[in-house]
Amino acid sequence: MNSKQLVELLKQKLTNPAFTWQHDEKTDRVRLNHKVLNKGMEISLPEILSKYEMKKDKAINEVVYTISQTFEAMEKETQSLDRSTSHIYPVIRSTSFPVKSNEGHDLVVTDHTAETRIFYALDLGNTYRLLDVNMLIEMNVTDSEVKEAARFQIRKLSTELKEDHVAGNIFYFLNANDGYDATRILNEPFLKDMQTKIEGDMTLSVPHQDVLIIGDIRNEAGYDVLAQLTMHFFTTGKVPITSLSFIYEDGELEPIFIMAKNRLEKENKDK
Repeated sequence: MNSKQLVELLKQKLTNPAFTWQHDEKTDRVRLNHKVLNKGMEISLPEILSKYEMKKDKAINEVVYTISQTFEAMEKETQSLDRSTSHIYPVIRSTSFPVKSNEGHDLVVTDHTAETRIFYALDLGNTYRLLDVNMLIEMNVTDSEVKEAARFQIRKLSTELKEDHVAGNIFYFLNANDGYDATRILNEPFLKDMQTKIEGDMTLSVPHQDVLIIGDIRNEAGYDVLAQLTMHFFTTGKVPITSLSFIYEDGELEPIFIMAKNRLEKENKDK
């Protein structure tokens, strides 16, 4: 199969009349536009052909599915811009995460810790879109309204936990795979409820987007286990956030290395 044949095959499988196709033979890429949405995407043909050599029709079906899902998400986004703020959730990211959209617009953000920052997302079902200032104008909502709505929405998400006991310490894992696992670190009522069950130091870790680890650390070995856990999750996650964990105390988050340093200074002072 060559590039022209591939384009024709994709056209046969993606029959939406709103689609227009532009094949740039020099770059061997196709620009697929949606006339109604006024949005589009570029497709690299050599990449698909390479996969086709190995997977045949399965490779084509995967590409068709991805394209269909992408435009479906775009349609939902367009519809959601006219709806209420009930589809907006906060999202935790690293402070190194870009604060501008691909189009160069400022994303809506709130400072969180030295390691993390809060972004805000328009939920589209199977995916979400980070909100930028231009989208707020389209939605006719203010920055403060979005942030207030997001704080409320996070409390609606499930808080089902898995529990693991290691060296006399207890670790709780929240992994709902809904894109907002790490975001539960912002659910204050949930954290306060967990605090009543913790006998040792309560720690919170968000090594990547799809997990929140709550630790009941009852001995020094617990901190070693926690460090290993968070580093493992940090290096294996699709959207890494931070390998640093936090002590949760009186509604405040404090990096563990700072807390350890303060305790060491206090112990030396007492001596």
